[in-house]
Amino acid sequence: MAALIRRLRACGRAEEGAELIEFVIVFPILMLILAGILDFGMMFRSFEVVTNASREGARVAILPGYTLADVQLRVQEYLDAAGLKSTVVTELKSIPVTTGVGTFTAQGVRVTYTYQMLVLSGVSKLFGGGIGNVPLEAVSIMRSETQAAP
Repeated sequence: MAALIRRLRACGRAEEGAELIEFVIVFPILMLILAGILDFGMMFRSFEVVTNASREGARVAILPGYTLADVQLRVQEYLDAAGLKSTVVTELKSIPVTTGVGTFTAQGVRVTYTYQMLVLSGVSKLFGGGIGNVPLEAVSIMRSETQAAP
């Protein structure tokens, strides 16, 4: 009887395989964190591309003789070159600005792009979440090359 009790106590103290169980518990959490870092990094990259595309559109918009179609084409070309193949909304707006020196016209270009999360959208759907499409928007305003009439 004493030998049986000693054997049961020895089995209770054995820690073989504990590391494997801990790894199985922690590994999915680490992978989710890594996927989140990847998704948010790619989203930030896309936001920078959208911001630069709005600047490119504003550079075209301030030149005399260019239209909204030219601005939209330049923005789409920039986004395509960066690998963002999607429908983009581009708006152009003339803004009169009055200063102490005089009045000039500025052109504002707003670019809106919808970013699709790669990994987190699928994981959030499993838990009933709504992470998936993130709207990215950038606005650039530049002074026109031609002056407004006084």
